[in-house]
Amino acid sequence: MSIQQLPVVVIGAGPAGLAAAAHLIERGIDPLVLEAGDKAGAAVREWSHVRLFSTWGEVVDPAAEKLLAPTGWTRPDPATYPSGGAWAEQYLQPLADVLGAKVRTGATVTGVSREGRDRIVDADREQQPFVVHVEHTDGREERILARAVIDASGTWATAGPAGGSGLPALGEKAAADRITYRVPDLRNPAVRARYAGKRTAVIGSGASAFTALAYLDELAESEDGTGTHVVWVLRRGISGSTFGGGTADQLPARGALGLAAKAAVDKGHADAVTGFRTEAFERDNDGRLVLLGEDGRRLDAVDEVIVLTGFRPDLTFLGELRLGLDERLQAPVALAPLIDPNQHSCGTVYPHGHRELSHPEQGIYLVGMKSYGRAPTFLAMTGYEQVRSVAAAIAGDLDSADRVELTLPETGVCGGAGLFDTPDAQQADGGGCCAAPEPRLVQLAAPAAVGVTAEGASAGGCCGS
Repeated sequence: MSIQQLPVVVIGAGPAGLAAAAHLIERGIDPLVLEAGDKAGAAVREWSHVRLFSTWGEVVDPAAEKLLAPTGWTRPDPATYPSGGAWAEQYLQPLADVLGAKVRTGATVTGVSREGRDRIVDADREQQPFVVHVEHTDGREERILARAVIDASGTWATAGPAGGSGLPALGEKAAADRITYRVPDLRNPAVRARYAGKRTAVIGSGASAFTALAYLDELAESEDGTGTHVVWVLRRGISGSTFGGGTADQLPARGALGLAAKAAVDKGHADAVTGFRTEAFERDNDGRLVLLGEDGRRLDAVDEVIVLTGFRPDLTFLGELRLGLDERLQAPVALAPLIDPNQHSCGTVYPHGHRELSHPEQGIYLVGMKSYGRAPTFLAMTGYEQVRSVAAAIAGDLDSADRVELTLPETGVCGGAGLFDTPDAQQADGGGCCAAPEPRLVQLAAPAAVGVTAEGASAGGCCGS
């Protein structure tokens, strides 16, 4: 069998992975989607209680919709906002069902290489197919040959730690019984009881942190949540961009999310600790957690900690491939300058496709959230355009692959994570923000509270954490 007759292996049956399969089929190419979870959209299902800030009209891929149409499937109201659970059940699962045997669940990719060639060997490298090692839930191992590999495995499984240096804080692993790295589902009675009436630290400054603040505020105002209080731990200071783009955000629900968090803290249910980089966790005599900062500060003890400091890509199973990754973001070298939150608004992403996603190892593409490496605020529509371009490139239609047209909504927020150490930093898109005042404990206040419903996101929020 020639290499061209082999399938394209797609890693991950999430939104980008399933869309990639749909685009490959549209091109007459056979995909094989490998999903580690027991269902399609396994990662999305883990945040099923969180609402997206993109509408149904923005989270359904066109090629996927064409595959679904003959089944009688119709897109939900395009102007409404799905939850993660609705997105998985009403779109991702039906799409996986249509793809049938082309999607294998319970299949974890443990390694990708070139057949007969490790990372070192040059000879005839590009003439060899990819070899993908897979471990199934029953312990069985499999070796699959592929003409190309599209890694859409995302970053959900590798959350950032609490430690301000990018490493777990001292004592963080030992404190695992009181730490979570996800927005809690307070509809679950057991989870609700864990936070009700308790003092909780929320570490992070993006959309996920906003969502957690809004949820905990709602809990504090409920009959069973009296006494609930939040300590919001930020690595930088309070500035005009702290709560996102607000009304300047062209995705209204994303802007509303930050305003909801602002309204929550205005009510006095949260205090913010600014300029605090966690170095260690200690236990007090009651077993509660005390956060220690790199500057020597000790915060008052908390009952629980929610760490929402973004995500990072798992590159371990790609170690035998020659990837070209930016040294900071761990995103493809050509894509990194377009999404670098050190430089510009994380909503201003220029159109990009297969060329920005390519690597020295031809035929391997990182797409979807994984393509962003450690950069925040990835939108589904970005992933759909990525895989359309990649599928066209694999099919040899470079005219279509290069014709990338994508206009993303502005966030109304300046770049952030890389600027918080620069007191005089100016917004790269004009105007000043993201400066870091002296670290202090502040009670957040504003002229008026804004009552809105929080909209969630699957990844960290704009401008990192």
